[in-house]
Amino acid sequence: MNSLPVDIVEPLDIQIPNLDSSLIKKFPRKFAKNTIRTSLQASTLDAVFASMFSLSTGGILVSNLLVELDATPVIFGMLSSIPMLVNFIQPVGAYISEQTTSRFQYSLLTFGTSRLLWLILVIGIFANNSSLLDSQQLVILTLSIVFFTHLLGGLGSASWLSWLAIIVPRRLRGRYFGIRNSVCNLTNLICIPLAGLIISNWDGGTIQGYGLVLFLGIICGIVSLYCQYFQADVNPQLQNQNSLNLCVNSTEDVIKDETNWTNIIWQNSNFLIFLLYSSLWMLSVHLSAPFFNFYLLDTLDLDVTLVTIYSSLQTGANLLMLIIWGKLADRIGNRPILICVGVLVAITPLLWLGIGDDQLDFWLWLPLLHIFTGITWAAIDLCMTNMYLGIVPMKNQSIYIAIAAAVAGVSGALGTTIGGFVAQSPEFGSLLGLFAISSICRLLGLIPLIFVKEPGK
Repeated sequence: MNSLPVDIVEPLDIQIPNLDSSLIKKFPRKFAKNTIRTSLQASTLDAVFASMFSLSTGGILVSNLLVELDATPVIFGMLSSIPMLVNFIQPVGAYISEQTTSRFQYSLLTFGTSRLLWLILVIGIFANNSSLLDSQQLVILTLSIVFFTHLLGGLGSASWLSWLAIIVPRRLRGRYFGIRNSVCNLTNLICIPLAGLIISNWDGGTIQGYGLVLFLGIICGIVSLYCQYFQADVNPQLQNQNSLNLCVNSTEDVIKDETNWTNIIWQNSNFLIFLLYSSLWMLSVHLSAPFFNFYLLDTLDLDVTLVTIYSSLQTGANLLMLIIWGKLADRIGNRPILICVGVLVAITPLLWLGIGDDQLDFWLWLPLLHIFTGITWAAIDLCMTNMYLGIVPMKNQSIYIAIAAAVAGVSGALGTTIGGFVAQSPEFGSLLGLFAISSICRLLGLIPLIFVKEPGK
């Protein structure tokens, strides 16, 4: 990180009406180079420890816990839907955060509480091993913890992303988030197999082994919040009153006279078009996304170890390409990449139609397909984040971010629900029919993106 270049751009010399001079004195005209460098390094460390926490509280490890507890498919569906559905709370969290005076303190309150709640599940796991809690009760406790922790996380997500958007200079967003996401993927690539080994070889059994991994993950989650202490803090109220980006600014960031932010959002046609694209895209993607692994494990009856290898190949490809996509996004913009790579992602479900149960598919085409998916999704994930960070104005920024996340979350959950019904319907062609439908919907979902204007490009 020491070699990472940092661009400092002087704020525009614009007179801001009706702004108390004492507030201007307290609000920094710019972040010093060393302050930005320290903040980026702290944010990267935050990402490492937060990834360790996230892998212990989600994904395959929680799914394996539910398998051990004999949970039903309905429970698995709820587990997938909860993180997306609770995004509806993000606008509320964004509004609350705008009334505070510290991004760091608000993050500590929301995410700190959220992560400490997982200690209840650790206690529940060891109560289960002591026969004080039966399997069904532990399943209910797990889902309850997942719901409330994601709810609290939803209250803090928009504020945290708005904070990061100020710390990271606009010219470095592609490169920096590429590096940051690569570090997260590398952490997952190393830690998930290690966590799996601990769980499967723990003397007290896999459930108790997961309890140990979860406890270690919670510690990592607290350490990640400690890393945020070293990031330059931002006062949301002064940010909104000043409405000038601390790292790079444009005339669009100047304070407007309107006080009703809902009216401002409805007048922001560019943001609304992006919102339409995001909602259609998320719905189309999640029509089929949860069912690819199901197709491998159920229809093709592959061993879970082989499926894990495919997942590792996808993560590795994603890791290697993130930095490349980040540099390219800084050079040519995010929208051209989203459109071009989006077409490739849209046709990806069609490539599954030719996958059968012969050895060539298992050892050649499926690995190549997962590598291809990792490469393309690295671009989509990175550029979508950069795109709406550039589109949303500085004033009430966290509210814009929260609305985008809420709409995307609800759309994704709706897509998963519809996909489940289509997958069980022979008249639609079951899983293969669902893949084809998802591909068509993804192509249609790209159309609004053509009309989105990317600032500075």
